[in-house]
Amino acid sequence: MVPLAAFPDRRIAAADRRERRGFRGREMTKSELIAELSATNPHLTGRDVELIVGTIFNEITAALSRGERVELRGFGAFTVKRRDARTGRNPRTGEAVPVDEKAVPFFKAGKELRERVNRAKGVRAQAERMSA
Repeated sequence: MVPLAAFPDRRIAAADRRERRGFRGREMTKSELIAELSATNPHLTGRDVELIVGTIFNEITAALSRGERVELRGFGAFTVKRRDARTGRNPRTGEAVPVDEKAVPFFKAGKELRERVNRAKGVRAQAERMSA
């Protein structure tokens, strides 16, 4: 697997598309996460990092599908929330449509993650004020 960093034009084009669609900040895809982890951990091969990330995501998914809660200390907790059956509306016709009960994954950020994000947000805001 070739890391995305080897194709800077592709990465820039994707960032431009996201920015044009109104996304603030930077999103990261799974392949970008793998590329970044590979770059910061040169002792691991890209294939190893891909296996690690895939295994973590698969284990979280499997636990949620069993109805279990997954907590990563300092990061957050993944749970499954149940949504009751309801009557929805077809937006095109306005017709009432029955919507079945469903389970949806839910993530609650941990205290350490919230603090780090808010700290980084404050640094960005301060830099923007200084450059204006």
